[in-house]
Amino acid sequence: MRLLPQPASFDALTERYGPRYKWMVLFILGIGTVAGVLCTSSFNVAVPALTRHFGLGQDQVQWAMTGFLAAMTVAMLPTSWLLDRLGFRVVFLLALATLTAASVAGFFAPTFALVVAARIVQGAATGVLQPMGALALMRLFPPEIQGRASGILIFSIALTPAVAPSLAGIMLDRYGWESIFLLGTPFGVIAALAALYLLPAPRAAKPSPFDWFGLGWLTLGAIALIEGVSSLQHSGLSSPWTIAQGATALAAVLLYHRHARRHPAPIINLTLFAQRTFAMGALVAFAYGFGLFGSTYLIPVFLQNALAFKAAAAGIALVPSGIALVVMLPLAGRMADDYSPKWITVIGLVAFGVSFLVFAARGGNIPYREIIMATVLGRIGLGLILPALNLATLRHLAPHQLGQAAVVTSYARQLGGVMGVAIVAVFVQWRETLYGTTPPGIHTAYAQGFLLLAAVFAVAVIAACFMKTETPAVSTVS
Repeated sequence: MRLLPQPASFDALTERYGPRYKWMVLFILGIGTVAGVLCTSSFNVAVPALTRHFGLGQDQVQWAMTGFLAAMTVAMLPTSWLLDRLGFRVVFLLALATLTAASVAGFFAPTFALVVAARIVQGAATGVLQPMGALALMRLFPPEIQGRASGILIFSIALTPAVAPSLAGIMLDRYGWESIFLLGTPFGVIAALAALYLLPAPRAAKPSPFDWFGLGWLTLGAIALIEGVSSLQHSGLSSPWTIAQGATALAAVLLYHRHARRHPAPIINLTLFAQRTFAMGALVAFAYGFGLFGSTYLIPVFLQNALAFKAAAAGIALVPSGIALVVMLPLAGRMADDYSPKWITVIGLVAFGVSFLVFAARGGNIPYREIIMATVLGRIGLGLILPALNLATLRHLAPHQLGQAAVVTSYARQLGGVMGVAIVAVFVQWRETLYGTTPPGIHTAYAQGFLLLAAVFAVAVIAACFMKTETPAVSTVS
């Protein structure tokens, strides 16, 4: 007796469900990605609770976030190869099963080391899930409706970090920080059940051998880079340990560059960066990830530590910005079909950066009304960026380049996110040692943290202006 449905081919499912089938696939992938994004964005609210529960400093507790993001970043790299070898269905289901198992393990973790271990496994599963939606969108939809499809895909994904802090804050206040581990589990289960019936069986493929050496060099470089940034707090800029980590990261990048030029099928093909639009888009993705994840970490901690909000109140303060994002995304998706995605991205980056300048200028004197206004402005900017950036970066590429290109842009965004969380956490704690942990000193420390994020977005705006507007290439999921 068969317990699981026999997967049908992509052509058979398309014939059965008609034109709506591609939208069904996009919806399933979006729901699965939501499960991972919830794990990404909800845990920031738990930072103060973890510091108290385990008696650790903020620079140590941030490893629960940076460990997740580092694993997420590294796990993206083999996604294109895994999809070619196993197909969307198998990879998607394996990633969801791993994410669910890690979430349950984290809920029962008795020590902080096991909390970090569970977060790392969660991050790895989320990293595999992240590029799949963008890749499916570029393969399934014609260029003239890719913006609309992107807006719908990102609607659920972008709504998640807007709603997650308030949900996580309520769960933390009522059930403890452990409950936050389970926040994404229902979405993972729903997506897996839908995928069993609706994602197609893989086509026969003969992928090239996996580039283990390339993955090793890039993993070493990412870990050394993260540890080097984190060691700024406990060792200082001029310490041998910090310098050694920076040198290791640089050496790993140079060795990968040498390796990629010789390997017939490197895990990241350097020829992608010969195209200016893609290279600038990857740089924008890095800076955007830095600012997005850095601010997602900083704002809830600022509201709790500097303004004395409770966890639930800090989350509720961000709800209006979530509503603004919900309203903006469908409009931004249609705009990306009708206008240049490049300039929509630039406008969104400017709006997001200005929202941090409001926090930086007002510091601890920012009233509740201005918190709402600043976060709403930031989410409007985010709503403009999300549908447009992938289109501006990927739309002009040839179909055979889309797999690696989608992974690279996701990798750049997540590496920026890793650096953003680590650098912002270390930077604010460093400024607290100078100004103190009580008002007005702590307000100054956080204001300078927001100023740092605004500067990063200024760099992203400059890079986005150098992108070209190019003719889209025409491109199925298997």
